[in-house]
Amino acid sequence: MRIEIAPYSPAWAVRFAELGLAFRGALGGVALRIDHIGSTSVPGLAAKPIVDIQISVAALEPVDPFRVPLEGLGYVYRADNGERTKRYFREPPGTPRTHVHVRRAGSFSEQFALLFRDYLRAHQHEADAYAELKRRLAIEHAEDRAAYTDAKNPFSWDLIRRADAWAQTIGWEPSATDA
Repeated sequence: MRIEIAPYSPAWAVRFAELGLAFRGALGGVALRIDHIGSTSVPGLAAKPIVDIQISVAALEPVDPFRVPLEGLGYVYRADNGERTKRYFREPPGTPRTHVHVRRAGSFSEQFALLFRDYLRAHQHEADAYAELKRRLAIEHAEDRAAYTDAKNPFSWDLIRRADAWAQTIGWEPSATDA
């Protein structure tokens, strides 16, 4: 599947709001946080038109407290996901692409996604540079998602170092949950 970087769309925030409401209803208190993350969560940022959602839970094991409600909504659990710091779900068949990342509340991976998002929201010039990089890499690696992702890594790690310095300066903490 060809990599597409689309101009920012306010529809992404609307889609998240709808999904967040459904997730909150299905998960209740199991979800300590439900957040819109990734590029579609940053107003004005060009992105692959895939809504990323992070659900923060107290523990990743056992999976049934969140797996059963998410599967009840039609989401597909990807048990073969190689990233052990999260549990990963994809959209119900026939619906727009959605990536659901379930992470342990307070973990590095949970905080990384929130800080990355908040830093880009607060620094338009960084978001613009990230968008330009993504557009260029989407052309260079149009048919190779792994190469595209790998090519973004140096920028992402440099950005998170700047974000961490910013966080230390302002006393950043994640805002209230999005849903």
